[in-house]
Amino acid sequence: MPPPALIVAHGQPSDPAPAAAELAAVAAAVAALLPGRVVASATLAEPGALAAALAQLGPEGVVFPMFMAGGWFTRVHLPAKLREAGVPAWQVLEPLGCDPALHALAVQVIQEAGGADEVLIAAHGSFKSRAPSDIAQHLADRLRAAGIARVEAAFIDQSPQLNAVEGFGAKALCLPFFAANGDHVTRDIPQALAIAGFAGRILPPLGLDRRVPALIAQAITAGRAVCAGECRYLRA
Repeated sequence: MPPPALIVAHGQPSDPAPAAAELAAVAAAVAALLPGRVVASATLAEPGALAAALAQLGPEGVVFPMFMAGGWFTRVHLPAKLREAGVPAWQVLEPLGCDPALHALAVQVIQEAGGADEVLIAAHGSFKSRAPSDIAQHLADRLRAAGIARVEAAFIDQSPQLNAVEGFGAKALCLPFFAANGDHVTRDIPQALAIAGFAGRILPPLGLDRRVPALIAQAITAGRAVCAGECRYLRA
């Protein structure tokens, strides 16, 4: 029997239950694609949820980070949590946002939404690390390579910020580069874009696309361990 897989996400600290339920549904969809493999979920926002899941699943397995960038959480925080839980043999895989297959899916999502010539990638960003902006810019390059004339990335937590974007027309699309719904997607992005006068359409977060569970199942099967050092994403 293959080792168990645990899908881990940040969750929503202000209201952990809905995000945990959403992630559990993703885990169930992934499990349906991986017969004979146990697939569970836990969010960091749920007190004790990660340790409890690891204790139930056993001494070896793989963690799939439902995060949109590779950085401190995947390279430092999660390995430390595995050691604290007494399961250092567990392997942390590359996060969702670093998967080239997800970037290819983003191209498909834009094309299915009408193939706009203007796309704004809305991402979290960070004032402490380059990793979240690097991966968003990498996705922007991928969309430009697909023939989209104007692609920009803007952020909640760093510059350029979403509330300062300019010049997007009514046919523009905003693609939230987030793993799930939450306050950033349902509140912060719409509010920032309203301040900026963004006239286009905001799409659902990329991580909620119906095809994402299949990408996660493929990633778990491939078992690509998290990169070390300065590596921030996998290149196609």
